[in-house]
Amino acid sequence: MKTAVEELSPTRVKLTVEVPFDELRPSMDAAYKKVAQQVRVPGFRPGKVPARIIEQRFGRAVVLEETLNDAVPKLYGQAVDEVDVFPVSQPDIEVTRIDDGEQIEFTAEVDIRPNFEVPDYAGVEVTVDSAEVSDEDVDSQLDALRQRFATLSGVERAATSGDFVVMDLRAEINGENIEEQQANEVSYEVGAGSVLQGLDDALEGMSAGEEKSFKTELVGGENAGEEADVIISVKSVKEKVLPELDDEFAQLASEFDTLEELKNSIREQARRNKLIDQVVQARENALDAVLDQIDIPLPDSALKAEVDARKHNLDHQVAESGLSRDAYFRLYQTTEEERFAEFETNSARAIKVGFVLDKIVKAEELGVSEQELTNFVVRRAMEMGVQPNELAKHLADNDQLTLAMVEIVRDKAKSVLGDAAKVVDSDGNEVDLKAIYTEINGAEVVEEEDESSEEKADDKAEA
Repeated sequence: MKTAVEELSPTRVKLTVEVPFDELRPSMDAAYKKVAQQVRVPGFRPGKVPARIIEQRFGRAVVLEETLNDAVPKLYGQAVDEVDVFPVSQPDIEVTRIDDGEQIEFTAEVDIRPNFEVPDYAGVEVTVDSAEVSDEDVDSQLDALRQRFATLSGVERAATSGDFVVMDLRAEINGENIEEQQANEVSYEVGAGSVLQGLDDALEGMSAGEEKSFKTELVGGENAGEEADVIISVKSVKEKVLPELDDEFAQLASEFDTLEELKNSIREQARRNKLIDQVVQARENALDAVLDQIDIPLPDSALKAEVDARKHNLDHQVAESGLSRDAYFRLYQTTEEERFAEFETNSARAIKVGFVLDKIVKAEELGVSEQELTNFVVRRAMEMGVQPNELAKHLADNDQLTLAMVEIVRDKAKSVLGDAAKVVDSDGNEVDLKAIYTEINGAEVVEEEDESSEEKADDKAEA
């Protein structure tokens, strides 16, 4: 087999492949067997029709077509390996010549990863946040803890932002009650930002026993998008009461006996979290520094596929929310146009990141051990709330184990970048990542936290 490569653009090539007929023999034998199973010829059992009879009765073209259907995809794969290109799309294949008994020729146009060189990343300078824990950091964590243990106490006054009200809601269009737009005994925090526009403004100043109506656009159900009169009936108003910061609270909210012990624990955990953040930031910022040094042309098909996948995921999220599209975007304080623009930017970066990390994986000869793959599956299963063996079977059945291994080695490549960088914090202090690994009981913990942080970032980006 001979393969010639023609560069159509920096991201697309045309392969011209010539194959001697002898190399088609296994596929041709398989084709005769398959056709023999499908045809019925008097005097022969299914599957036992001789090749010459098949050609006489049905023509050699039938066999050749079946042969090429089987052989060409395999030959294309061999040609790709032979010329060392990295396809990122499905090929457009055309059989251009068939010299029966001698050779065939076909072409394949395909988008590929462009050629580029990864700049030297040893010693690249990056800055991360300081790991210094301030009193304000501790106070913020304590306040969040107090919020979790807050109680609600009824008040005889009008509701203000931050209060909780219990209310009945109903909606009317042209005076007609909308059955599915009713809810009773709903507890709601005033000022929380309801997707029902106007609700917070209407509730401010209302007291128990009062009723008020306001016009708004319905966000769900059959009448989503229509203007309606929403009638609120407030049943009660309650204010949030935070527990006192004392030893009793420490015993209630933790395993510690004193408030001072609780504060020390919070301070230590905050420091640990900041150290982990430094590792994550070092890796991400080192990757950004490398990306800033190179201009990588992107295959149109890869970019379109990535953007389309994100749009499909968004459509699924909107459908799952039960909200209208307008209400969904209001909930996340954005617009559809802004989200689509983000998809374009984030998709382009994601593709570039994959290209660069794959190059580093190859240069550093990174691989995945069986234990690493097992650990990956176990972590993901815990995050998804399923059994590890169920997730492993799902990945295997859907040919996704390779994708899992790609994700693992790319994380390793990102670690290589971080470890090779010269890292300082925002105060100008040098940061020793190896010392951080030691302090938080090994690099494996950092890698797990790193993965978790990235997933949270992705979720936030998709939200």
